[in-house]
Amino acid sequence: MIVALNNKSNLTKEEYKNYIEDLIKIECQSKIILCPTFLNLGSMTVKDIHLGAQNVSSTASGAYTGEVSASQLKSYNAEYCIVGHSERREYQKESNEEISLKINKLFTEGIIPILCVGETKEQRENNQVEAVLKEEILSATKTLSNEEKSKLIIAYEPIWSIGTGIIPTNIEITAVFKYIKEFLPDSKILYGGSANEKNVDILKEVSLIDGYLLGGLSLKPQDLKIFLNKLEN
Repeated sequence: MIVALNNKSNLTKEEYKNYIEDLIKIECQSKIILCPTFLNLGSMTVKDIHLGAQNVSSTASGAYTGEVSASQLKSYNAEYCIVGHSERREYQKESNEEISLKINKLFTEGIIPILCVGETKEQRENNQVEAVLKEEILSATKTLSNEEKSKLIIAYEPIWSIGTGIIPTNIEITAVFKYIKEFLPDSKILYGGSANEKNVDILKEVSLIDGYLLGGLSLKPQDLKIFLNKLEN
């Protein structure tokens, strides 16, 4: 199982130090990918935990104030990078075209993108789930080779579920994962969106789930430990 931890815009330098001390005490069999803020990205290297970033520039290194390039992430030993998170699509108005450029920049540096896709509540109610996913996936992968597509990780996060405590039914999740597999049969697919230690017993019944992208839970090592114990047992 892959468990990606998205710290989002949280944890000061000192808080991150304490967080890491708690995180390394957790024993598990899953592959843990830690995605801290850029400021904490180079703070410390943790054995057996893979390093990821939360975002990357769609441009190369150069005169782009405030941007962080894929080559810079590589220099900090980042192996993975979240791309196209719904919060960035909404607040930073990231387009599918920009997300595609970011994915290409990451692959150029040998960094594996974790592409976030998902629908709003309105889109689900209007039976637009497949249309939304198709557009987000095809636009993001249109220039990728088959080998790159196989390495790409997809994180399905229904937007209406993020931070709400409400998750889709297992039947709904299974249907979405099967649909994504039609386009990317060899890609790993993670589930995100209010996954936690209380509902993991239900979620793990979906055999197609290859792992999880965790937001709020990523900041709570003790609850994360419970989540991982339930996931693996």
